[in-house]
Amino acid sequence: MSELFLGVDGGQSSTTAIIGDETGRVLGMGRGGPCNHVQASEGRAKFLSAMNESLGAACRAAGLEKLPPLQAACMGFSGGPKDKEALLKEVLTAQHIVTTHDGLIALSGATGGEPGVIIISGTGSFAFGRNDEGRTARAGGWGFAFGDEGGGFHMTRQALRAALRMEEGWGPPTTLHARLLEATGAADANDLLHQFYTTEWPRPKIASLSRLVDEAAVEGDPVAGEILVQSAQSLAQYAGAVRGQLFAENETVPVAYIGGGFRSEILLERFRMLMELQDGVRTQPPQYGPAVGALLEAYRAAGVAVRLTNVPETEK
Repeated sequence: MSELFLGVDGGQSSTTAIIGDETGRVLGMGRGGPCNHVQASEGRAKFLSAMNESLGAACRAAGLEKLPPLQAACMGFSGGPKDKEALLKEVLTAQHIVTTHDGLIALSGATGGEPGVIIISGTGSFAFGRNDEGRTARAGGWGFAFGDEGGGFHMTRQALRAALRMEEGWGPPTTLHARLLEATGAADANDLLHQFYTTEWPRPKIASLSRLVDEAAVEGDPVAGEILVQSAQSLAQYAGAVRGQLFAENETVPVAYIGGGFRSEILLERFRMLMELQDGVRTQPPQYGPAVGALLEAYRAAGVAVRLTNVPETEK
């Protein structure tokens, strides 16, 4: 049997496992449930179930009856790896095992394993990078209470604040007020504010309303447009801070943008403009997803240089 390598992306919504051979050919991919909360009630059982489900599906796709001993495996987890390392010994064996956070595998996938920087605008926001010496740096990712500027939750929060100011008579008019009420069924902005404090509106659900900011900005709402401009500025500052920590001033650096926030063309173009004012910066969409990034890190751990082939379209 050829040497096999494994990459796992363990996230808040699902777990993805990818198996590759020593030539870099992807043999199979499988998905399972979320595996980020080990310490919570029933967390251990849920973690093992998600891992076994994703690994089993990947083995079946690769034509394997079960997961054999591996040459190398890399697993990146939302929330970090420390509470999961011991449990991994129950589901796999490998000569080289790397457990890390989701930022590293997202970076590796986005840049195809090369040095660079990623900036993520999802529910929150976060920048991470690695240079050719293997040194890493980060910026942002402080959570909704203290940061996450440029993420979806932040943009929705700014939209609601604008709607509240308008409703109370001390802010400029904005279509965000009507859009938020229509989308949520709230009686007024104050009612919506109180709804957002309940369990009926978890942060990802609130963040999903950031699309209303983009819709309003596209139709010419200046308040919405300013929210997007300021969000792009914050994201560019995060990415620029990481670049400055890791790379020389004129060094060519790919900066990959990831996440739903960049579906806004207004935000994306402003971000690109700000980043590419810096000599050497090249903005780009991600080359691969984080599960492929984990697989690349498995090859890296074993000292194997490959060019990936047969990568599933969903991971590109």
